[in-house]
Amino acid sequence: MTILCVRFQLPATREGALPELLGLIEEFTPVVEALPPDGALADLRGAERYFGRSAAELASVIRVRTLALHGVDCLFGAGPGPLLARMALRDARPGVTCVVPGEPDRVAEFLAARPVTALPGVGAATARTLREYGLDTLGLVAAAPLSTLQRLVGARAGRELRERAGGVDRGRVVPNTTSHPRSGLRSSGGTPVLATEHPFTRDELDPDRHRRALLSAAGELGARLRALDKVCRALTLTVRYADRSSTTRSRTLDEPTAHSAALTRAAYGMYEALGLQRARVRALVLRAEGLGPAEQAAHQLTFDPVDEKVRRGEEVADRVRARFGPRAVMPGTLAA
Repeated sequence: MTILCVRFQLPATREGALPELLGLIEEFTPVVEALPPDGALADLRGAERYFGRSAAELASVIRVRTLALHGVDCLFGAGPGPLLARMALRDARPGVTCVVPGEPDRVAEFLAARPVTALPGVGAATARTLREYGLDTLGLVAAAPLSTLQRLVGARAGRELRERAGGVDRGRVVPNTTSHPRSGLRSSGGTPVLATEHPFTRDELDPDRHRRALLSAAGELGARLRALDKVCRALTLTVRYADRSSTTRSRTLDEPTAHSAALTRAAYGMYEALGLQRARVRALVLRAEGLGPAEQAAHQLTFDPVDEKVRRGEEVADRVRARFGPRAVMPGTLAA
């Protein structure tokens, strides 16, 4: 077993603790990939040999340290590759690491009965297409003819889908770093990002509440970007469900921006594209990526007076929040 996937059970108020928690893992292996806002992948091939312990045993040691030093519990999944480690994490419980053995037949057994939506990267539209042809489990997808899958989802996507459903994991852990824990600014693979998570008090079915959470998240990201004099080039939305699975979508913006309205439109667009129907959502994570200095960003001029009025109002609202607190000015939808 070589790859460990960890999710720190961080409350929203402690998101900035992630760099310190990753430092604990780096005491065992330097090959650590941050998964903001609360997770990481770690390649333990060298650590297993050096410490003479399995991935599950090392996970137990890391858990004890995070609890003792930071009061933060965590969940672990372990597998022969990043994909399988991520999937194992969904079955983990506090104190119990879910392990996928490395033998091909054991991997196939682990995957066979799982729904197609359990495979990272399979969204609602793809899953719906596969179900229409009776391919509702990963075992059935892995056994389907390659030509059939390519006809349904495309040549490249069909090939990758069949491989991953059969346990072929070509991913690797890409070391990266985190920084600026107080501001929430960090880097992923060398690219600065800002993230905010909005968990629900209970698994939420109501799309209107999902959109309110996205409105709040986009407004928060915009305010934080403007406070740092930054703009972002892309936005990523992660939807976490009640069954511990998740869906992630990214969108490159028309122009680098810190404008809350533009971020909200992009977030709404990604959410609507998922086509969620009665999905039990546990949390929404919005991440601004590709950050750069605001003074170097070009803004497309517009003759729309409403847009300019909104931007001026945004500047005033930022000054009010800086003086009286983040909830001093907010959209009426969120104040209700």
